[in-house]
Amino acid sequence: MNKKSKSDNPWRAAALVGAMGVNVAVCMTAGYWLGARLGGTPGWVVAGLLGGLLVGILSCVAMVKFVLGDSDE
Repeated sequence: MNKKSKSDNPWRAAALVGAMGVNVAVCMTAGYWLGARLGGTPGWVVAGLLGGLLVGILSCVAMVKFVLGDSDE
């Protein structure tokens, strides 16, 4: 007998992917804004974008670990 768990819901997976996309976009936008405010030169803007991308990826990893940790009940 297959017992369905909460983690088998495709809407939950779609919501996670959407939240990850929004998370990375917000972090990169914040990095761009910060780079433009700190120096405004292309080097600062690129550094801000890459920093925002790194922060976004790390927070997505933490988000996935949190969601997958809930499924091991």
